[in-house]
Amino acid sequence: MSIYNLGSINADLFYHVPHLPGPGETLAARSLTKGLGGKGANMSVAASRAAALVSHIGAVGQDGAWARQRLLEYGVDTRHIAVLDDVATGHAVINVDQDGENAIVLFPGANHDITDRAIGKALSESARGDTLLIQNETNQQAYAAKMGHELGMYVAYAAAPFDAEAVQAVLPYLDFLILNEIEAAQLTEATGLNPESLPVADVVITLGGNGCRWINTVKRTDQDFAAHKVDVVDTTGAGDTFTGYLLAGLDRGMPMAQAIGLAMKAGALMVTREGTADVIPDLKEVQNAVF
Repeated sequence: MSIYNLGSINADLFYHVPHLPGPGETLAARSLTKGLGGKGANMSVAASRAAALVSHIGAVGQDGAWARQRLLEYGVDTRHIAVLDDVATGHAVINVDQDGENAIVLFPGANHDITDRAIGKALSESARGDTLLIQNETNQQAYAAKMGHELGMYVAYAAAPFDAEAVQAVLPYLDFLILNEIEAAQLTEATGLNPESLPVADVVITLGGNGCRWINTVKRTDQDFAAHKVDVVDTTGAGDTFTGYLLAGLDRGMPMAQAIGLAMKAGALMVTREGTADVIPDLKEVQNAVF
């Protein structure tokens, strides 16, 4: 099987600061590093490193050809990433403090110039049962979700950056929804439905240092998974790594609980590293990790 990921591609600019800046505050950064990022790119790299076949659907500007090449080097099929002439590649300014917490400002750029024609061309190559993964950093989410659903794909949505309207637009087409605890509360407020009542078979709520909860709305069951205890260096990209590994596990035929267990280990390893897509652990590292 394969994973088709309609996802963002960003240049990540990391500024290491003594603390996250407050309103009106000017800080001197200790260092600056640049890497491949964007929730979409992170998840594609994570799923590829977890041994899934991944095809990325997206766009970059002429200044982002390096990002397309980097994804290819990480094993991602890049044939459906357009290189546009008249728009800049998306980028993120990421402030990381001494405790590994971050604050991020995003510029969408080419991520919001993806055409329905490009999506249709990519998904025409899919097979029934393949996975379609979407996040909220691109345009055309509802169009892709509807098409994926009609093609018999397993449609998964990572609801970040969170926007209740964006989630509700794709909700009728979803098989899998992942969001954090705050986002789950916001979605309940917007829809009047608690996670157990959503029209989605599987809902995973991430709980940060407290692990995650898996809710199966069909069987009306839920299961909690504890987080691994590690020394946190940088939380950036940990959730994306978790999502990519989880969906790769499902794509390879793992039961949900086993796929979540693998993803928990990958996310735990990720927070011990500085960076995003470029430092996502590979499957061998995750399988050999001992906490």
